[in-house]
Amino acid sequence: MSTVAHPDRPVRWAEAWSDEEGAARAAELFRRTYGREPEGVWAAPGRVNLIGEHTDYNGGLCLPIALPHRTFVALARRDDGGAGLVSDLAPERPWRGRVADVAPGTVEGWVTYAAGVAWALAEDGLAVGGFDAAVASCVPLGAGLSSSAALECSVAVALDEAYGLGQGGDDAGRSRLVTACIRTENEVAGAATGGMDQAASLRSQQGHALLLDTRDDSVTQVPFDLAGAGLELLVIDTKAPHSLNDGQYAARRATCEAAARVLGVGTLREVTDLPAALAALGDEEQRRRVRHVVTEIARVEDFAAEVRAGQVRQVGHLMDASHESLRVDYEVTCPELDVAVAAARAAGALGARMTGGGFGGSAIALVEAGSSPAVAEAVAAAFAEQRFAAPEFLVAVASGPARRVS
Repeated sequence: MSTVAHPDRPVRWAEAWSDEEGAARAAELFRRTYGREPEGVWAAPGRVNLIGEHTDYNGGLCLPIALPHRTFVALARRDDGGAGLVSDLAPERPWRGRVADVAPGTVEGWVTYAAGVAWALAEDGLAVGGFDAAVASCVPLGAGLSSSAALECSVAVALDEAYGLGQGGDDAGRSRLVTACIRTENEVAGAATGGMDQAASLRSQQGHALLLDTRDDSVTQVPFDLAGAGLELLVIDTKAPHSLNDGQYAARRATCEAAARVLGVGTLREVTDLPAALAALGDEEQRRRVRHVVTEIARVEDFAAEVRAGQVRQVGHLMDASHESLRVDYEVTCPELDVAVAAARAAGALGARMTGGGFGGSAIALVEAGSSPAVAEAVAAAFAEQRFAAPEFLVAVASGPARRVS
């Protein structure tokens, strides 16, 4: 993390690690914990969603990019069926168990996202043996940037290669790994998320945004070159508490599913006449949730079309509209997110919005190249004025998917 001077308090920047630094950190932790060498180090990125929030579990579209910030996993097989996990966040408290004993309800905390992958792979007929693993990460935690998916996906590609499962070499196999990671998050960790985060971590390509259609899990790679357009994407980690397994996320998903049943559709993606759908719903909360989902899917389509046409400078109003919909209709913003968005816009951002599941986490701002420090200063000053915790910043560049790095 680096800092920039500010009259009141420094602006903090979250730096991404190089392959060499991340691999060295994970491998050294592995050696200290297990007294042997890892067989390799694998890494998977966090993600930032450009637009398309709370659409993935509604059969909709979303448009994430993979971050340069990644979770690194050093791993080696064991022949006794045992499993060991250790994190750089608590190196003095390694977890030990047995692969065969891992199942929903048997593990807790961060271990669910790592050990749970072995269970999910086995449930899909891709059984693995024992392993030891050490985790080191530069993906900001609790920031709505998919640190959990980065952990799941790094373990998935590590186990895939270590045990010769043969899934990581093409998009079809990676899609299968995505499914296992989703099951890990939903069933072992108990977070009722959709599949965008895992798809972004495993199926993205360098220099592209991933247009994900969650009806059939198909993806389209959309070239995304902000530097060529003279722009940058500033990510603002508000440091407001963020959790997807506290009931709020699941409640909104349940409301959408209930509305779909009333409307007689499988998912809200099938709603083609929004006014008629809203008129058919007697519950005001359901109307607001449906209005957000249907209009957000349309915004993803418009955003992707503008980018393909070389008009990325024209997407700011779509970002602004997305945030307002998430604030008013989906009710998943918070004071910190709203202040971050307003301050970024006032400082010259072309558009800004919350990103991720909401209830805290991060916002993004599309800004002129080179202006990220000034916009960050303005946001930090606005946070200081509101007596919020100091935010942290990073500049997002569309990066590549999970892979072996050492």
